[in-house]
Amino acid sequence: MSHERTEMIEWIEQARASGARQSQACDVIGISAKTFQRWVKPDNRQDGRLDAKHAPKNKLTEPERQCIIKVANEPDYADLPPSKLVPKLADEGRYLASESTFYRVLKAENQLQHRQKSKPVRQVKKPRALTATTANQIYSWDITYLPTQVLGLFFYLYLVMDIYSRKIVGWQIYEMESSALAADLMTDICQREGIKRHQVTLHSDNGSPMKGATMLATLQELGVVPSFSRPSVSNDNPYSESLFRTLKYRPEYPEKAFEDLPASRSWVQGFVDWYNHEHLHSAIKFVTPEQRHSGEDKEILARRKQVYQQAKLKYPERWSGEIRNWDEIGEVYLNQENEAA
Repeated sequence: MSHERTEMIEWIEQARASGARQSQACDVIGISAKTFQRWVKPDNRQDGRLDAKHAPKNKLTEPERQCIIKVANEPDYADLPPSKLVPKLADEGRYLASESTFYRVLKAENQLQHRQKSKPVRQVKKPRALTATTANQIYSWDITYLPTQVLGLFFYLYLVMDIYSRKIVGWQIYEMESSALAADLMTDICQREGIKRHQVTLHSDNGSPMKGATMLATLQELGVVPSFSRPSVSNDNPYSESLFRTLKYRPEYPEKAFEDLPASRSWVQGFVDWYNHEHLHSAIKFVTPEQRHSGEDKEILARRKQVYQQAKLKYPERWSGEIRNWDEIGEVYLNQENEAA
């Protein structure tokens, strides 16, 4: 019993001994007579709230918790955060717990260390807004430097991606920046992807390879519509910037400069294969760019939805609302403008 409650009981009992009525003594103290009667019962002198223990109905059992930890440390999942681990399990027809539960359990086990060499995303201004509703509508491209073993000399990686699917549709590495080389790359992409006239818009910044006469003439011949960032703004090609950041902060990215052109091309080829065919991209509901580009994502997301619906029927107490949204992403915007601007 708390010291305060003990004193109040003693005061009331002293007042009663002096001839006061119990109800009046309780009024003076500020409690009801029924509360006093409950307090003085032999088996109720301790505040019951202090010993109250309420376990949530949907609390994981210890075997379920250990299963989450075990699966999260399996070789196929050990390097994945819960945001990617849970979709992979869903693709295999398995449901162990929600993404937030995985985070909570792994956090308690101190297993949420960040494993990627990434930098904070920079905020950039947006050029004219464009919208893609399917693959091969809007491409984004840019050139980034790759270091060589000769100080001050670089290789130049030309990279073209589809913003709807996030697939890298074409790339090449050269020893120089050139409008003609960029035009050759774009010609090859249009042939491989079967691009028709006026089907694709190609967005880029205002660099000389992007706006060179050879490149613009080739785009006109191919029927590709050029789109450019605002001249007064640098680094405002967000999809390409994000892709280059992913490339250069991969754990496998060489710590030392590339020895020669074949070495750089070999490494980038490996990155492109991983990115297009294995990388579960967070912006497209954790499917691979190739699955999104080919339309396979529709069936994959439908299966994930079915897995979650069945899990909810089996464990209804774990949901307070709807299941996770596995509907495919519809429209994708390039630098969507603020209506209030």
